[in-house]
Amino acid sequence: MASTLKPEDAKQVEEAVAWALSNGEPLEIVGRASKRALGRPFQAETMLDLSGLSGVIDYEPAELVLTAYPSTPMAEVEKLLAENNQMLAFEPMDLTALLGGASAGGSLAGALMINSGGPRRIKAGSARDHLLGFEAVSGRAEQFKSGARVVKNVTGYDLPKVICGSYGTLAAVTKIDVKVLPSPEKIYTVLVIGLDAEAAVKAMSVAMNSAYEVSAAAHVPVGLTAKSSVSYIESAGASVTALRIEGFGPSVEKRCSDLKSELSLFGTVEELHTMNSHAFWREVRDVQYLAASTPDPVWRISVPPSAGAGVAATLSAMDGAAWFSDWAGGLIWLRLPVSNDAGAEVVRAAVSADGGHATLVRAGQEIRAAVPVFHPQPEAVARLSQRLKESFDPKHILNPGRMYAGV
Repeated sequence: MASTLKPEDAKQVEEAVAWALSNGEPLEIVGRASKRALGRPFQAETMLDLSGLSGVIDYEPAELVLTAYPSTPMAEVEKLLAENNQMLAFEPMDLTALLGGASAGGSLAGALMINSGGPRRIKAGSARDHLLGFEAVSGRAEQFKSGARVVKNVTGYDLPKVICGSYGTLAAVTKIDVKVLPSPEKIYTVLVIGLDAEAAVKAMSVAMNSAYEVSAAAHVPVGLTAKSSVSYIESAGASVTALRIEGFGPSVEKRCSDLKSELSLFGTVEELHTMNSHAFWREVRDVQYLAASTPDPVWRISVPPSAGAGVAATLSAMDGAAWFSDWAGGLIWLRLPVSNDAGAEVVRAAVSADGGHATLVRAGQEIRAAVPVFHPQPEAVARLSQRLKESFDPKHILNPGRMYAGV
């Protein structure tokens, strides 16, 4: 019979893991439960509910550091930062609409555990580049900490890099120190209208290699632009290739004007100002173009940007496929019709040829149990992952099998 443990502090988390360890009882670690549909189906009857560890502990705007408990709602964090004209520069995604749930339901730790990274990743990096330190309880029922509330901290192993993207399989995090940055004063978006995938990659490459400090580059094909909440994009009737420029007002205006002139060689160019830019890039960040009431499989595909157009062309030829790209063509979000393997064989064959990898982000539970959700690892890397798991959680108590079977 399923049961739930709900600790209220780090000591109680340690006691809960110790109980599970002594009884050989695997734990499903949950914060705000907005990402339970990510990864392989859980293989645990007991839930370790960390929602009681919530709230901002300390925030020093002048020092650009925020400390919070793991289940602090992301909406609470972002509201506090916005009041001080600051932000989490890695743009944590809100995937609840894509996965089926209420919007803004995620937590700070949830964003870190999946190593979240939005459109700004090509300039600012992902979550692991902004986690300064943390405290946690390992699968050995031992409290430990790593990092500190300073950027220039090089003592010991860089465990924040390891814990990010671990999906709760290595430790139950109890406290987080994260770096924040000032919000841009103004955000403009240059739009190039009507490009095909190949031309879009070329245009994005020109922009990214320019001196205009482009912070995001995405391409939305004509089949999806009608889903935008930005009226200009919704009514464009053509594909949209978007380049974001942000910073101080006069600088943004000048760089935007110059970039428009340079990209006019590719076709018709337009621009979005701050309000519409915020709305558009939020749609890209949260994969809202592929959100649907049906559980159609959705893949997150990472390839070299130069290969993006070719991979997109191959996969979009599949019946019922829909896609758009981010990260200047290096990230492809792909929706396919429901099938026995969610198109895994075709998708992984297409991306592997270019040295990429594909993650099955959305699919029914039966499919996620049968198909490797994360890209299969080379043998040497798989052995390393196994050794890492054994070091932190030798009895496989924490989220067993969440990423790979047997790990």
